[in-house]
This record gives sequence, C-alpha cells and structure tokens, in this order.
Amino acid sequence: MRILYFHQHFTTPDGSGGTRSYEFARALVAQGHQVTMVCGKNDRDGLKLPFDQNRDWHRGDVDGIDVIALPLTYSNRTSILGRTWLFVRYALRSSWLALREDYDVLFATSTPLTAAVPGIVMKLLGRKRTFVFEVRDLWPELPRALGMKNPLLLGGMSLLEWLAYRTADACVGLAPGIGEGITRRSPKGRRVTMIPNGCDLEIFKPGRRADLAVAGVGPGDFAALFAGAHGTANGLDALLNAAAELQRRGRSDIKIVLIGDGREKDRLVARAQAEGLTNCLFLAPIRKGALAKMTGAFDCGLMILADVPAFYHGTSPNKFFDYISAGLPVVNNYPGWLAGLITEHGCGRVAVPGNAAALAEALLALADDASARRAMGAASRRLAEARFSRDQLAGEFVRFIEDVARPESGGQAG
Repeated sequence: MRILYFHQHFTTPDGSGGTRSYEFARALVAQGHQVTMVCGKNDRDGLKLPFDQNRDWHRGDVDGIDVIALPLTYSNRTSILGRTWLFVRYALRSSWLALREDYDVLFATSTPLTAAVPGIVMKLLGRKRTFVFEVRDLWPELPRALGMKNPLLLGGMSLLEWLAYRTADACVGLAPGIGEGITRRSPKGRRVTMIPNGCDLEIFKPGRRADLAVAGVGPGDFAALFAGAHGTANGLDALLNAAAELQRRGRSDIKIVLIGDGREKDRLVARAQAEGLTNCLFLAPIRKGALAKMTGAFDCGLMILADVPAFYHGTSPNKFFDYISAGLPVVNNYPGWLAGLITEHGCGRVAVPGNAAALAEALLALADDASARRAMGAASRRLAEARFSRDQLAGEFVRFIEDVARPESGGQAG
C-alpha cells in the first residue's frame, strides 16, 4: 500500500521529541508499504533534508520513509497566535498534497487537531481513499480545561472534531479515555482502537546510578528526572513546590532534574532562583539517543501534569514509557489510568494532586528505601516488556491499518 502520513511534529531519533510516528512508519515500510511523511519543521526534529526551492519544501529519504518537511518552523515557545497560524498553513498545504498525491491510505495524527484537515478535505471532495485519524488529545475538551475561552477557537475545534470523526474510516486513540471519547462522538459502528505510546526497550534500558554525570548532582544524592515539555499543561510548579518542601526539611540530597524546554521554562527557572531552590536543576533538551543513555542512571522518573480531569484517562505521555523502559520507579501526581498501572504493578508511587507535602513524601520514601526502589524499578521494566513494547504496538498498528484498508472492511483503498 501507499500511505500518505501527516504529522506536523514528526521527529526522528536524532531529534529530542517523541518518535512514535517514526517507529510506526518504519514498521509499515518493513512490511513492504510505501510511506510518505508530511511534516512541518520544528526545533527538535533531527531532520537534515535537502531544500527544493521550486517546491518550497525539504524532501528526502529517512530510513526508508519519504519525508516532506514543509518550512513552517514550530517551537515550544511559539505564541498561541503564532501556533494557530502555523497550524492553518500546514493544514492548507497538506490538503493540497492530499488532493494531488497518489496513495491508498491517508493517515493523520494530532496534535494539532488541524492535522485532520487533509483527510476531511479528501473525503468531502469524494476521493475514494481510506482515511484513518489518530487522536493524541481530546479537543476541545483539553484546551477548554486548561483555560482557553476564545469562542471562535473552541467552536472551530468542535467543528473540526465533528468532521474528523464523521469522515474518518477508523480512528486510533492513545489512551482509554481518548478511545471512549472518540466512540461517544463518532457514528455508530466506527472502528476505534487504542494503541498507547510505547517503550523503546532496546534504547531505554536500566543503567547504573554511578554513571550519572549531571552538574549539581553528587554521588550520594537521590536524582529524580522530569524529561519533557515545560508548558502550562505540565504543571511544573508542583515540582518546585515539592522542592521547596524538601529544602525546608533539610533534604538537600534529593535533586530534581528537569530536561526540556517550553514557554514556562524561563519563568520556572526565575522562580527557582528567586526562592533559592538549589535542589532544582534545569537542563536544555537532549536528543533521544543521549537522553536514553542518561535516563537509566536516575533514581526515579517524575510523571507530572496539571491537575486537570481531562488528563486522568486522556493522555499517553512518552516520558512515562521511557521511564518504565529504563527500569525507573515512577512518581506520579495525578489520578487516572497511569496511576492505576503504577499502583497495580507496584512500579512507583502516586501522590495526591496539588499537595506539595504528598509529592515530597513520595520522593522521600524512595530516597530512603533503596530496596523498595530497586523492586519498583524492576517492576517497571517488567511492565514495559510485558505490555508496552514498541515493536509489539507497531505490529498492532500495521495490522490495524492493513485491515481497515481492505475493501471488505469498509475502507476505500485501491
């Protein structure tokens, strides 16, 4: 099959973001399918492709994937207005490609929600091709929960969501709540499957604490890792609140290391400096390979999000799967399906949201009990191997796409 794959924030292992689309596209290629990936440029994609001035895009082969990177540069620090304009421009150029390229299956993955536009346009104009839409966050529920009030933006998101679910032949959700949300809003009989983010078991592996080399972290310190975006949704003030509580208790041996970037980072750094939180260390984003080598040397991973009910069963964060693959116990600060996994499998601790003392206590409990910490880390790795192997999930993805695209299944490929 020929698959036209739309992911605006596509990233390779040479970049510093999630590589789900890269891994899934590679799995499709391995099964003999042709994949053309259409993305925008971003500040952490790891792409080095030649620029075609006549076409106004970067294009080239990336490990068997034909990648078209549109020169629409996105950063975590881009303003809301700037992001919206980039999303619209990507959707317009992608729709043009969806009407001109030759393919059997159009696959689009959010975020942003506008990634669905080429599939919607293709279907509304009567093109007989299979459209599969992958949903990484429920929109507009999540922006609304995070405080967005603009009725035009929210209304536009609602319309896009409605059109995407009604024109798609099938949908993929990354978390239980996302799958349920798609099913509630879709026509009866719409095919929906849940394929969460996964664990790169050969890349993220357990390491030795003695190998951790981070300035400010001593050999006798307990080192907790947060690796990911520093945005409003991440609620990272919770970590600084816990750091302040730990410092108040005289536990300067517990260090919180934050790796990543985002619109909130400068403010968080300034706050930590103003409050003298020497137990908070901020590092720049690191490409995936280097981050993988470092992750397994930490003592625990931090799964932190703002206390928003839409997150409880509606997110599938890459960092959680990286942590458990690396054999780290996970400290989580919000309820939901990930908290349930941690509790059920004994691979970390769950703190009450919005409670700095509870989060500090969870870190103290791990820091002061090396035996329990090792047992939880081993449980994390077992969970990663048993349920979230990237190869296993990529296989499920390929089989789903192949099945949906068969004419007898209701798809339109061919």
